[in-house]
Amino acid sequence: MQADITIYNYQQYRHIEWPPGWSLSWEWQANEVIWQMQGAEAKEQGSCNKSLGTPPPHCCLKIPVIIDLQPQTPLTKQSANCCRGGVLTSMAQDMSKSISHFQMSVGGDSSNFTMPTNFKFGTPGYTCGPPQEVVPPTKISEDGGRRWRQALRTYKVICSYSQFRAAPAPTCCVSLSAFYSETITLCPECTCGCQGQPGLSCVKKGQTPPALPKSKDPDYAPPALVNCTAHMCPIHVHWHIKQSYKEYWRVKITIMNLNLHKNYTSWNLAIEHPNLSHLVESFSFNYKPITMDRPINDTGMFWGIQHFNDVLMQAGENGNVQSEMLLRKVGGSFGFEAGWAFPKRVYFNGENCVLPLPADYPRLPNE
Repeated sequence: MQADITIYNYQQYRHIEWPPGWSLSWEWQANEVIWQMQGAEAKEQGSCNKSLGTPPPHCCLKIPVIIDLQPQTPLTKQSANCCRGGVLTSMAQDMSKSISHFQMSVGGDSSNFTMPTNFKFGTPGYTCGPPQEVVPPTKISEDGGRRWRQALRTYKVICSYSQFRAAPAPTCCVSLSAFYSETITLCPECTCGCQGQPGLSCVKKGQTPPALPKSKDPDYAPPALVNCTAHMCPIHVHWHIKQSYKEYWRVKITIMNLNLHKNYTSWNLAIEHPNLSHLVESFSFNYKPITMDRPINDTGMFWGIQHFNDVLMQAGENGNVQSEMLLRKVGGSFGFEAGWAFPKRVYFNGENCVLPLPADYPRLPNE
């Protein structure tokens, strides 16, 4: 039996990052084996019965773990939309890279195929539901769309994400400042943990960080090692109201990576603010509105320009990216009073960033 498996990342602003990248596993209901694979591979072959012949199957495990191939994989082993090392880009950022696909040849003792169960996605925070049969089955295009081949059966498995399952604490915080106030509102203390807390480690200024631990697993994701701060977050976003003109106002956004163990490739920042529907220009970031179907277009996504600032380097001199944006003032709604000019929500790579309490926001001199 030939099986086509396609993984879609429908999330607008959350990637599947490497390491570790996606890894898909399931539990066979009978004695199925995977004879061949195209576009992916099983992490382990398992113990295959000699009676199965030579060469042995690709994988004989009851619970196989399937991983994506690397970009440099030979073309003879690739399939369409494969081979990105388990990375799935957010749909809003690059839809063409939000899909992964592989094929496999499955055999077993029975001629009646039973859909496997207990699917797992292998990335922290994801929980998968049971398989659901899709009616009618999928049709596959052949010969440039002149012929359509129908699958015998089609199933879908939906995996949902929870930030609370992914990590016990937040991973991002926001600080605020404005030209009209001397107050700089810092990230809330102990947002992502506290210095000296068991299980958390940080590097003080001037201290040499310890060597990165070695692992036999090439997809091993080392725990975060951050610069020592009051908030202890790997990612720090700063929103600064820079200037006010007659018809416009200007904001500067800075994203700082305080993690010594990780770069963020193809990072993105989602922001909710009521004035984003009147954004005139983003000077050093790409921008895309992502709530155009709602009455108020108040949420947008920013990401880096390719080969310029699309990689947020690890903590250090180059561990930050920044941009300014120009917004048009709208009569009847615009104002600097009561913190209106600060964002309502901020997400970095889909993770919710903790904002200071509104009572601590920078205020106008007459407030």
